[in-house]
Amino acid sequence: MGEVTIKALSGVDFEMEKGELCVVVGPSGAGKTTLLNILGGMDSCTSGEIVVDGAHIEAYDRQKLTGYRRDTVGFVFQFYNLVQNLTALENVELAAQICREPLPAETVLREVGLGERLSNFPAQLSGGEQQRVAIARALAKNPKLMLCDEPTGALDYQTGKQVLKLLQDTCRKAGMTVIIITHNSAIAPMADRIVHVKNGTVASTEINQIPTPVEKIEW
Repeated sequence: MGEVTIKALSGVDFEMEKGELCVVVGPSGAGKTTLLNILGGMDSCTSGEIVVDGAHIEAYDRQKLTGYRRDTVGFVFQFYNLVQNLTALENVELAAQICREPLPAETVLREVGLGERLSNFPAQLSGGEQQRVAIARALAKNPKLMLCDEPTGALDYQTGKQVLKLLQDTCRKAGMTVIIITHNSAIAPMADRIVHVKNGTVASTEINQIPTPVEKIEW
């Protein structure tokens, strides 16, 4: 049997400004997670350019990619990926220890509303609280770019809205560039920029001059 080449992404072309919140929306299998992984330096592309803050990420070797993931990018995953035998504070401290200019772990946890849960283990936290720990872990790295892969996918409606509001507020207050990928097009109005992905390519891009506060979004 001959080898078959499958293109997960092809013809993807978009840009965003520093400090923007971007929602990448598309159905399952559209290539959203692959796009996020490439932007985060976890996957590599076979052609094209990826420019983040003036740096050509596609040209980085393994060592430079490791440094890029460590110092530039904060990741928030759908299923939290917390270390179960570490407390909330220790989970955030663990990430902060590897960065050049980390933020104080306890301060960040208090900012996301977990000041009373510092000593709790993940199993003692609700899904929303665990996701807040995951967001705090990403924020403590003091990244230029925060990448969120279906951050509300495992949460109920109200908790999901709280997490999205936290991300929107973080983007505004810290001037951080945030990318959220989702299959839920209803949350797109919260973004400064909306990228629609379909069949491994960017179908369209919209600039939203007046983003909607998360509190006013229903789905």
